[in-house]
Amino acid sequence: MAADRAARIAVLVAEQAVRRGGPVGLVDVCAAAQASLPIGGASVCAMSPAVAGYPLCSTDAAGEQLQELQLQLGEGPSVDAFARGSTVWAPDLGADEARLRWPVFAPAAVDAGARALYSVPLQIGAISPGVLDLYAQLPLLLSPPELAEAMAFADCATLVLLNTRAADREGLAAAFDGNPGGYCAEIDQATGMLTGQLGVGIEEASVRLRAYAYAHDRRLSEVSADVVDRRLRFSPDVGPGPVPRAADEPP
Repeated sequence: MAADRAARIAVLVAEQAVRRGGPVGLVDVCAAAQASLPIGGASVCAMSPAVAGYPLCSTDAAGEQLQELQLQLGEGPSVDAFARGSTVWAPDLGADEARLRWPVFAPAAVDAGARALYSVPLQIGAISPGVLDLYAQLPLLLSPPELAEAMAFADCATLVLLNTRAADREGLAAAFDGNPGGYCAEIDQATGMLTGQLGVGIEEASVRLRAYAYAHDRRLSEVSADVVDRRLRFSPDVGPGPVPRAADEPP
């Protein structure tokens, strides 16, 4: 039965790729999951114990925002699913149980328009490159068959991700439906710059960067771009702030 489900999902994903007019990629897995399950959207996030995670693709801006919130805050179903290596679900992010478990993320997710979130780790053997997130705008309790379907989509996403050759830029962009390498590189570059500005290690610099993004209700990518372009500088004495311009410098 599992083999039949996997084969059927592979067909659904391939059909999405045909409609899009490109090779099979993560965006097709997300689109097929959204079409097959009673959810509002799907997204895939790369995660690693050694480096900061980053979004790879999403069916909409809300899904990407949910991923960024979890990465900024260091809490949420995705964070737990990756750490535990098992599916984590929050059928109602507005419930007391969710707010106790994720006191900062849960209310922020509700504000972003999500009331339910299911996070399934991408796994093959000992390899776990990320997490598949499935969210809904209303409280949602997936049935056991639907959960099995969600896990099958995660298996498919794992294969698509690992079969993408990192050296093949065209293939990488097609699989990720964007430029995750650039996204990740900019965050890494900003983090590295903060280590020099603050005189701290990589981990603390990453925490400070994400905390600033959350505190100012900004996306991590936007704050990272400001740091890299030297529009924003962090100081150990006075805290982060905009870089002052010279009197004759244009705005």
